[in-house]
Amino acid sequence: MFKPVCIAGAGVISAIGNDVQEHMTSFEKGEAGMGAMQYLQSVHELPVAEVKLNNAALARLAGLPAHISRTALLSAVAALEALISAGLQDITPWRTGFISANTVGGMDKTEDFYADFMKDPARGRLRDLVHHECGAATELVADRLGIKNHISTISTACSSSANSIFFAARLIRQGFLDIAVAGGVDALTRFTLNGFNTLMILDKQHCQPFDENRRGLNLGEGAGYLVLVSDEVAATLQEKPAAALSGFSNANDAYHQTASSPDGTGSYLAMKGALEKAGLAPGDIDYINLHGTGTANNDIAEGTAIKRLFENKYPKMSSTKSFTGHTLGGSGALEAVFSVLALKFGFIYPNLRLETPMKELPFVPETGFQKGLPIRHVLSNSFGFGGNCSSLIFSKVE
Repeated sequence: MFKPVCIAGAGVISAIGNDVQEHMTSFEKGEAGMGAMQYLQSVHELPVAEVKLNNAALARLAGLPAHISRTALLSAVAALEALISAGLQDITPWRTGFISANTVGGMDKTEDFYADFMKDPARGRLRDLVHHECGAATELVADRLGIKNHISTISTACSSSANSIFFAARLIRQGFLDIAVAGGVDALTRFTLNGFNTLMILDKQHCQPFDENRRGLNLGEGAGYLVLVSDEVAATLQEKPAAALSGFSNANDAYHQTASSPDGTGSYLAMKGALEKAGLAPGDIDYINLHGTGTANNDIAEGTAIKRLFENKYPKMSSTKSFTGHTLGGSGALEAVFSVLALKFGFIYPNLRLETPMKELPFVPETGFQKGLPIRHVLSNSFGFGGNCSSLIFSKVE
């Protein structure tokens, strides 16, 4: 059994808010973030969930130059909020790490360079290329945070930031770190939009996860981070942590490059493994934050796995991607932040636009916002391309 690692702080930015407080307001009001593209330029007229700030505004919040990638800017905004919320005024006495995930790196800037270069090989600014790879965004933000002891970048498709969070917990439990800022980020790019459009899994309307008539997903962007701390650090904090990471697991069904196995093998193994590591039974889970993308394949695979694992004792569940869209490499971390808030405030988030329950499943996600409930354990699912499936369990600290 895994010894839980306390969570001291959280930060998030997405299409429904620029910080934790704005997200809680959007959830309670049922305000989703999807809309017409404002900053992303594309020939496709598809709804996306964009952060409602341009790069100049993000740069002011992040304290970074506006010419760097949107990925890095989003990451810095959320990571700074997480560190500040943890009440750690000085991290220098502690061994501190930054473990961040993303899948697009600085591709947004590379796309701008490529357009200019194709018009004239003498045009285009080379500074738009130097931060292309995924690790560059992590390093830029680590420098901004003043973190130097350990820096890692994880890129495992849609499970990326869930994996970064449990990797951080392992580093703390094995004595390598005292504090870890862990999570992930992704910005919208034309490459991503075109790729998902080629797979024919984008919804031309606002997505409807776990609905019988679901048509696909809406892409989104955003960043989320948690501050995980050792028991020694937790003892020094003025505010006692309300939540801890108590279980996690990663599994791979090795079924297909971009599709989940129909019987949800990877999803089932990830959830089962997380429960075992936490020393919990399925009946102990009070809420599941579903991966819930809104695609035909994902929702039936995840639903089948839940049916198999939980049998006839289903907890409350919902997909918050109905608010934020699918933020890809950032999704696991955004939803980890939402899971921690669920524990702290007793939140259950609504699964927006659910009209017709899936006929194959014996359960129905929640459709109304609830608060003040006695929530002890939350399961958060993140299932990625290549069959890379991860589940995290967060538990209330008594």
